[in-house]
Amino acid sequence: MLRYIAKRILIFIPTLLVISLITFIISVNAPGDPVDAILNKKSGDVGQNARGQVDKTAYVSMRHKLGLDLPLFYCSITNATTCDTLYRISKADVRDNLEHIAFIYGNWPLVAKYYASIQNLNNALAERITDTTFVEKIIDARPYANSLYTTFKEDEINKLFDKVNACIPANVPDLSQISASINNAKKAFNDIVINKNSFQKYIPVLHWYGFRNQYHHWLVNFLRGDFGISYQDMQPVGPIIWGAMKWTMGISLISILLAYLIAIPLGVEAAIKRGSKKEKATTTGLFMLYSLPNFWIATILIIFFCGGDWFSWFPAPGAPPVPNDAPFMYHVTQGIYRLILPLFCWTYTSLAFISRQMRGGMLNVIGQDYIRTAKAKGLSERTVIWKHALRNSLLPIITLFANVFPLVISGSVVIEQIFSIPGMGQISYNALVANDYPLVFTVTMFAAILTLLGTLIADILYAMVDPRISFAKLTA
Repeated sequence: MLRYIAKRILIFIPTLLVISLITFIISVNAPGDPVDAILNKKSGDVGQNARGQVDKTAYVSMRHKLGLDLPLFYCSITNATTCDTLYRISKADVRDNLEHIAFIYGNWPLVAKYYASIQNLNNALAERITDTTFVEKIIDARPYANSLYTTFKEDEINKLFDKVNACIPANVPDLSQISASINNAKKAFNDIVINKNSFQKYIPVLHWYGFRNQYHHWLVNFLRGDFGISYQDMQPVGPIIWGAMKWTMGISLISILLAYLIAIPLGVEAAIKRGSKKEKATTTGLFMLYSLPNFWIATILIIFFCGGDWFSWFPAPGAPPVPNDAPFMYHVTQGIYRLILPLFCWTYTSLAFISRQMRGGMLNVIGQDYIRTAKAKGLSERTVIWKHALRNSLLPIITLFANVFPLVISGSVVIEQIFSIPGMGQISYNALVANDYPLVFTVTMFAAILTLLGTLIADILYAMVDPRISFAKLTA
């Protein structure tokens, strides 16, 4: 058994690496710019033009803090048109545009020179923005000059240069530096077109970056317990996760325990008294509960039992927390009151399914020869059922346990939202709405780890409850 567990754990390592890699790929391809999202929240600017108003120095500093100024992976396979240090350019749309131009014309040195000329042009316009004499013309020219960063089609680029020239009067000494920058940028682009080399795109090139890359940085930090910074409030993700996990884990474990303690006896009873009126009534009642959406039941319970016109037995969702200086027993009773309704909504949907699986497993076992032998020896029916038959009928229940085990941390989004429980479900929902990807992907990784762990625990329980199952041959 120990050798089997060790082998399974060794298999978990590459599995988690693949999951982490997939999670990382999704995170880097998620829509939006995390640096802009953080800086705009800090500045309170959430308008459509907020991205252009972010200070460049703050942008570069935040990008470095998040580790986004590193290459994505340990290596990359591209073609000879792509620069191996393209990741150093801050804006993703600018990087994509330069890569597109390089792919079309196949001459990266000239593309880099063109990019530098566009920067010089925009810097020249920015330096003269305070000039009251030509401020209107410079303001008109800046959007066209800035659009050069994200335009790759030849005709569109030429049109942008024409529009910039139209805004800046020719032969004006005060604007000679801007005019020279325009001419240099236009000449740099013409050099790209003239010296086009399409064959470069067919030459494969391997770029090696070593361990100093975004994925390695992200993975090592995750293993250390550093899950990044939340885009919503710039707080570390770790404390947010741990604070929410204690709520979800506590409720989930109690819910799983209640579901199994109630459903297993009901399933056994249903199998023993198959076809009886009691069995039919119990099964019908459980499936009626199973068919009712938990969000609807939760809403009804809140309306009727949380300070409505009927009963005020429980505090309403969002009620003020219990004061820290309150007596211990008051904390306990209030905690119980606040958890009764969420626990009911969390648990009742599992009863019908688990009891049905238990009933099927028990029916399959009680027809076996060894059960008939035990009865022939004169053992009581209670001993036969609960001592001999129960263990071997638990296999479907153990399989279900492996599937519900990840819920210990992932939680129930609907129930936590309705009852205002600050658990994993609620913070995951809020993170998805706010595009807070570090938090979302941390929850995803934890759910993956618990899924693998649940599978391992299920395998161990299989061997414990059924002596016919042995992993010795698998490890021989």
